[in-house]
Amino acid sequence: MIALLQRVAHAQVAVDGAVTGRIERGLLVFVCAEPSDDEALCDRFVGKVLKLRIFGDEAGKMNRSVVDVRGGLLFVSQFTLAADVSGGNRPSFSGAAAPELGRRLYERVLATARAQHAPVEAGVFGAAMQVSLVNDGPVTIPLVWR
Repeated sequence: MIALLQRVAHAQVAVDGAVTGRIERGLLVFVCAEPSDDEALCDRFVGKVLKLRIFGDEAGKMNRSVVDVRGGLLFVSQFTLAADVSGGNRPSFSGAAAPELGRRLYERVLATARAQHAPVEAGVFGAAMQVSLVNDGPVTIPLVWR
């Protein structure tokens, strides 16, 4: 699983002009499933996202998790995180899971996150989405989880 986490002051995702997910302070998480990923990996991935200490404490040090600060989670599926540009100028996305597997694992990530935390919002798998955000920090963390 490949992910890009952004600590945000607020973020939203829309499809065809309609907002499908919106959070205030929290994490915007772009997610890409890979062919070898499975449900157990999704569960471990969500556990890591919930425990990452990337929010400031009273001293301004990154010592608090999204759970600690009661922040929101906004998950957006993004197969382009698997882009391979080593062979030329047009990216190859062969490293991303096939759509059926990608959808199943994205839905597992959402279900696991919703069972452990609130609020959890989401984009629409496979849709053309418009994502708006205010990155807080900025804090952006790439995460490859295997």
